[in-house]
Amino acid sequence: MSRITPPILSLALQSETGRVLSIQSHTVQGYVGNKSAVFPLQLLGYDVDPINSVQFSNHTGYPTFKGQILNGQQLCDIVEGLEANDLLYYTHLLTGYIGSVSFLDTVLEVVKKLRSVNPKLAYVCDPVMGDDGKLYVPRELINVYREKVVPVASMLTPNQFEAELLTDSRIVSETDGREACNKLHEAGPSKVVITSININGNLLLIGSHLKEKGLAPEQFKILIPKIPAYFTGTGDLMTALLLGWSNKYPDNLDKAAELAVCSLQAVIQRTVDDYVSAGFDPQTSSLEIRLIQSQDDIRNPQVKLKAERFI
Repeated sequence: MSRITPPILSLALQSETGRVLSIQSHTVQGYVGNKSAVFPLQLLGYDVDPINSVQFSNHTGYPTFKGQILNGQQLCDIVEGLEANDLLYYTHLLTGYIGSVSFLDTVLEVVKKLRSVNPKLAYVCDPVMGDDGKLYVPRELINVYREKVVPVASMLTPNQFEAELLTDSRIVSETDGREACNKLHEAGPSKVVITSININGNLLLIGSHLKEKGLAPEQFKILIPKIPAYFTGTGDLMTALLLGWSNKYPDNLDKAAELAVCSLQAVIQRTVDDYVSAGFDPQTSSLEIRLIQSQDDIRNPQVKLKAERFI
C-alpha cells in the first residue's frame, strides 16, 4: 500500500499571520537565537519552523560550552527534505547569527528556493557581526552581507556597529543614522531598523520605511531608557518581535517598533527585578532573560514609549 502524504493545514488554510522559517543558533539552556525567537513568534500567532545553525549546551558567554555546528551541506539536506515533500511554502525567513561564509552562502540559496515557491516571501535579516566596536564573526562576512545579503533582504535590523560596517560610515548623530538607513534602502531592503544607537549618552532606535522607490522614506526614532545590565538574546528577541508586529502592521513600521521595543523593555525589566529578588547583582554578568515569565508582555505590550517621526 502506498503511503499518502498528510495535508499540512497550516499551508493550505489562509492565515492572518504567516509561517516562518527561522535559521538561528540554539542553546539547550538559556535564551538566545531560536530559543529567543520561536516562542515569542508563536505567542503572536505564527507557525515557526526552526533550523538550528548550532546546538550548544549554553551560550558562549559562559566559561565553557559544548555542542555541534551545522554546516552548509547539512542545511541543504534539511531544506531538500522539506522540498521533496512540498513543505517549502513560507511567508517569512528569519536569520540571525551566522558564523561562516559558506553557511551564509547556503542561506542565500535557501532564499532563492523559498522565493521560487512564494515570490512574496519576506526575508527578515539580523546581520549579526558585532557590537560596541568589536567584531565577532570572520571579517570576510562583512562583504558577503554588503554585496549579497542586503540586496535580497526585505527588512534589516542591525545595531549601530553593524549599520556602520554595512554602510562604511560612522554614526554619531541622528542625521548619520537616518543617512545610514537611506544607504541601506538603496542597496535593497524597504524596511530598516537600527535597533540601538548610542548618541550623547542616549539610547535610540531609528527606523525607516521606504514605501515606494523614488519617494522619501518614512523615518522615526524611539528614545529608549537604559537599563544598567547586560543581557544575552535580546537582539534575537527584538528582531523576532519586529517581524511579528511589522507583519501585523505592514504600513506602520513605527507602530510595530513601538510594540516591539515596549515588549523587550518589559522582558528585560522583569529579568532585572527577578535577579535582584534572588539576591543577585544584575551588573556583575550577562543575564538570561525571563522569556516564559513575560508572555503577557509579548502578547499585549503596554506602549509606554512612543515613536517620533522625523519631518
